Amino acid sequence: MSLRVLRVGPLATIQDLGRAGWMHVGVSPSGAADRESHRLANALLGNDAGAATIEVLLGGLEMEALAPTWVAVTGADCTAEMDGRRVDWAAPVPLRTGQRLRLGWAPAGIRTYVAVSGGVAVDPILGSRSRDTLSGVGPEPLHAGTVLPLGPECSRPIAEFAPAPRPSGEQLRLTVQSGPRADWLGTDLAGSSWTVSPDSNRVGIRLQGAPLARHPSRVGRELASEPLVRGAVQLPPSGLPVVFMADHPVTGGYPVVAVLDDRSCDLIAQARPGQTVTFHTLDVRR
Repeated sequence: MSLRVLRVGPLATIQDLGRAGWMHVGVSPSGAADRESHRLANALLGNDAGAATIEVLLGGLEMEALAPTWVAVTGADCTAEMDGRRVDWAAPVPLRTGQRLRLGWAPAGIRTYVAVSGGVAVDPILGSRSRDTLSGVGPEPLHAGTVLPLGPECSRPIAEFAPAPRPSGEQLRLTVQSGPRADWLGTDLAGSSWTVSPDSNRVGIRLQGAPLARHPSRVGRELASEPLVRGAVQLPPSGLPVVFMADHPVTGGYPVVAVLDDRSCDLIAQARPGQTVTFHTLDVRR
């Protein structure tokens, strides 16, 4: 079974849950930016959660089925159509040979996930089918003419739909806990509001707002490069935080003052430039 790509919007990549266990040699985990939407799309089709899906930026993807299969669309609602007829969001949809799935443009949210029965079966690299946009590791971004092999078809999906919330353009509440360098902050991160910068991608989300001050004892000081994880909130000299995402580098030289939880990483992965986010701290007892 396979799908042929006919058209691509700004960017479409293959993503799974990432390549764990390689950070010691400088390879980031990568994987789906919005893991919850990725998992939901696979669950609707009975796929393993780690099966590879297609992550679509903003929309514009069009594909033709070269054999019968099932698809599910989650994440940003791109008003998907099959041969001109609207198909349900977050629901299994059968595709017959020759039928075309088209994604429009999402009014809110920024990333849509398309799962196919059996998963996208491109060759894994270092144990993952994910594209790392920073290093270039993994399968190439999709382009017109790409033929995607699919894994063994699962049994007919039994779920009709999932009552999951769609991404919205409203203010996002992000939960963070203190990072290893929280003492570098001279002001409280809790309750602060920011807007998402247009200069954001799968590597990191840059935030705009009133700069955060460093603690007086840290002014003029710098750090040696230290490990980074998904959700790390780094404070560069500008005072404008950067939230690292799926394709983050493995180390960085600015203080990590906080770390987002997994749910908040998924939320900010769907944030558009200009959208407002607020930080709320989670107290962790030791």
